[in-house]
Amino acid sequence: MTLIYIVLATLAAGIGSVWLAAALSFGAFARYTLHMLSLAAGALLATAFMHLLPEAFESQAGAKELFAALLAGLIFFFLLDKAELWHHGHEHHDPAPVSSAVLPFSPLISHNAVDCTTTSVHGHDHHGHRHSHAPEIGSWALLTGDSVHCFGDGVLIASAFMADQRLGWVAALAVLAHEIPHHMGDLIVLSQGSSGNQSRGKRIALVKVSLAGSVTAIGGLAGYWLVNQLQDYLPYFLVMVSSSFIYVALADLIPQLQKRLSFKQTSAQIIWLAAGIVMVTLVSGMSHGH
Repeated sequence: MTLIYIVLATLAAGIGSVWLAAALSFGAFARYTLHMLSLAAGALLATAFMHLLPEAFESQAGAKELFAALLAGLIFFFLLDKAELWHHGHEHHDPAPVSSAVLPFSPLISHNAVDCTTTSVHGHDHHGHRHSHAPEIGSWALLTGDSVHCFGDGVLIASAFMADQRLGWVAALAVLAHEIPHHMGDLIVLSQGSSGNQSRGKRIALVKVSLAGSVTAIGGLAGYWLVNQLQDYLPYFLVMVSSSFIYVALADLIPQLQKRLSFKQTSAQIIWLAAGIVMVTLVSGMSHGH
């Protein structure tokens, strides 16, 4: 039964996030892009600190070893991020909109991808030069990167399910939340790079990114097998999942929200951040005991 839940949760997180991103990117809800960053940050932090880490520390593993694993995980994702930035900085001499797409266990939201999203929505062209990188890098390179980190998402969700079904659904929700703004950037870039009319370009982009998102389920299957083979190390898997969520929230999402804003805009950020925390808590409560 656990395997069925893993497949359902990974498909919901992988493909559901793409369709929600499409609604926000191409529909009437595009103005909520930055709110999604706040929501995702709240969901990730709540999942890590209120659910995954407590579950790991309730195991027989020592606290010192688990904290060491958490520190190692944060440093690992930091180095992954730096390596990717260095790679694209030397290869393209300007960060590409998909700079974070190839990080397998850290599905970060590219700052430039968000720029492309908000730029296209509001019709400004001062960042228009970024779209020219889509043909250069190639849409298939972007989709390959997407597929790799969606695979990583699936492994993380499976790890949570193997500890507790409730944790699995909470982790899937957190993945879905933080994948939405990431996919928004991907959809904008791919739709701009598609030939033909605008409507057709959007449809093609949606199909391509949905296929990449479905790879999350493959990662879930691989994660189920992996954790089954290494059951004694499950607490460390949970800590690594937590370190990924914490790094994404604190190093990528929240810095994008740290801007001088009006009181009303700041209040909206706080409300959406709290909404992410409440959302995770509610899902945890509903799934508890199943």
